[in-house]
Amino acid sequence: MNPLPRFHLAFPVHDLSAARRFYGDLLGCAEGRSADTWVDFDLYGHQLVAHLAPENAGHRHTNAVDGDAVPVPHFGLILEVSDWQALADKLVRAGTRFIVEPHVRFKGEVGEQSTLFFLDPSGNALEFKAFADPSQVFAK
Repeated sequence: MNPLPRFHLAFPVHDLSAARRFYGDLLGCAEGRSADTWVDFDLYGHQLVAHLAPENAGHRHTNAVDGDAVPVPHFGLILEVSDWQALADKLVRAGTRFIVEPHVRFKGEVGEQSTLFFLDPSGNALEFKAFADPSQVFAK
């Protein structure tokens, strides 16, 4: 059992087949239950549910964070550094178009982190990050 509670996130997509290719094939998320209008994915033990709702899919705003235009809303995970690097390498090899290229944010400051942002086929923004020092996740 996970030491931390699992999160559940339901989000809109414009096409379930594209979501299956992206979350299943590219990100390696196992597929769980599904119906004609939704599909469950296992993202590192967390439950993502892609719901067919094309009119609601995609991000529309950004906020400036350490010089980057960060898409709002977005979701993702905090990974171990080695897992983050493996994912970043995989996404680069796959030709992923990044909104924010893989890099270190807040370098030399409290909360230093490796981060990257990209969009799923429906325009939903995802961020994956890693902290060299996990105690810095909520540091001020």
